Amino acid sequence: MREFGQHLTIDASSCDRKKLVDQSLVYDVLNQLPEKLGMTKMILPHVVKWMDPGAKVPGISGFVMIAESHISIHTFPEKNYVFMDVFSCKNFDVDKAAELLSKVFGAKNHVKKVIKRGLDFPRSHPDYIYLKT
Repeated sequence: MREFGQHLTIDASSCDRKKLVDQSLVYDVLNQLPEKLGMTKMILPHVVKWMDPGAKVPGISGFVMIAESHISIHTFPEKNYVFMDVFSCKNFDVDKAAELLSKVFGAKNHVKKVIKRGLDFPRSHPDYIYLKT
């Protein structure tokens, strides 16, 4: 059975707090990562600071839309933690993506999960056949 795409999730802990509050760093990662993974950026990244209720330090949330789907980053500096997602209908090296993203935030630990999306996605049009398993 073929999936429509891979959805990589990365939960990274014990990160470098200075990197987790760096809005420019998050922007640069989202701006450069699509090309490094062989994907097509459709828009410039959208990155904002966000103060969660009860937090004393704002985190950074960012998103970039790619032709293949999206990449997102959400930092939690008070917890030295970052959540990252890469969803793509085009096959990509999930190990490379996880390593690049974890390393940029100086994560000492990370948990990588890959979800096969769209296992029942209709395949009536040949352009919708992206992955081979």
